[in-house]
Amino acid sequence: MKKIIRIASVVLVISVAYAFIPALPPELEIGKTMPNATSKMMDISGKEVTLADVKGENGLLVIFSCNTCPYVKLSEARIKESAALAKKNKIGVILVNSNEAQRGEEDSFDAMKKYATAQGYDFNYVVDKNSALANAFGATRTPHCFLFDKKGLVYRGAIDDNIKDAKDVKEHYLQDAITAVGSGNAVKTNSSKSVGCSIKRVED
Repeated sequence: MKKIIRIASVVLVISVAYAFIPALPPELEIGKTMPNATSKMMDISGKEVTLADVKGENGLLVIFSCNTCPYVKLSEARIKESAALAKKNKIGVILVNSNEAQRGEEDSFDAMKKYATAQGYDFNYVVDKNSALANAFGATRTPHCFLFDKKGLVYRGAIDDNIKDAKDVKEHYLQDAITAVGSGNAVKTNSSKSVGCSIKRVED
């Protein structure tokens, strides 16, 4: 009887703990238009920009990123390669830092500026205040990619199929999608699982 009571107590504690875990918003659906396109965000340049400002002739690449995640650091070369390919195909590029819970630490605005300079970023890198854009997109990880063409979302997910080792990549999801958008073709793989660090949201 005591064993049953102990098991029931453990189950109750776990149930209560899960009840207080905030539900994350669902990922933006393929085909949907860009949410919060006119919301202003502070860029590392010191100017406020919107997604609409950054969008190129053929679309926009949005990557949720940060300064601290080991998976982002493993992906830096690929992020910059994808950004360069996007620009070549007249697609705007913006990196978004939604780690609101770390804003007073390594993901502060000043830290973002230093990190971007060290990485040689030549694209927008913005602060997502209160993780508002991440919530609107349903972004959960860093890096987490969302590619829009002229009409709506055509790809969401990972950069490729092997975030740990670029040499072993077999599927270049993001770059293939960018090339398709630039040439006016349909994106073959429009969704994949984002692998990385969780976005550090502030809990209410």
